[in-house]
Amino acid sequence: MHTSKAVSFPTMKKLTLATLLIFSCATAWAADFDKGLAAYKAGDYATALAEWKPLAEQGDAELQFILSQMYESGTGVLIDAKEGIRWLMLAAEHGHAPAQFLLGQKFRLGIGVKENRKEAIKWYTLSAEQGNTDSQGDLAVMYAVGQGVIQDDVYAHMWANIAASDGSENARTLRGNLVKKMTPQDISKAQDLARECVKKNYKDC
Repeated sequence: MHTSKAVSFPTMKKLTLATLLIFSCATAWAADFDKGLAAYKAGDYATALAEWKPLAEQGDAELQFILSQMYESGTGVLIDAKEGIRWLMLAAEHGHAPAQFLLGQKFRLGIGVKENRKEAIKWYTLSAEQGNTDSQGDLAVMYAVGQGVIQDDVYAHMWANIAASDGSENARTLRGNLVKKMTPQDISKAQDLARECVKKNYKDC
């Protein structure tokens, strides 16, 4: 008769220690974050930066984004645009949608980086796929004027329609202007694409 093997005490002990270690790390992270937050709220930005930087170095995308803004604005540290871009890039690479949007803007306009419209499209798209309305609206503009992509009123209308449905007034205005020069067939196609894009959670649109 088959009998299941009981878990030995040493194994249980290892599991317990591993769990405690994970909990301890999480607790330490929270404590350091809270210290940074308290310092930030008190206007002690240098201390906030000192508390948050190690956490950002461990890969926290939100804190990487915050650090990028602190370096760019000179909050708690001397202004350092290059360091700001470095942290912004890290946050974007870790999937932070607002960071991806801002990085797309910088590549589109050549702010702090060499202007690269195709790179802007890349970051806008990654952000738009997460539902970021600002990126969706800027994609609409770039398709409308042909920046970094082949000019396409249908795709411009699609992204403008999606952003407008999320409350973007600029996208709503752009959509209205596009309609004036599009055929009924193209408008219908753009609307179909927008519906499909939403159904796919903005992926592969």
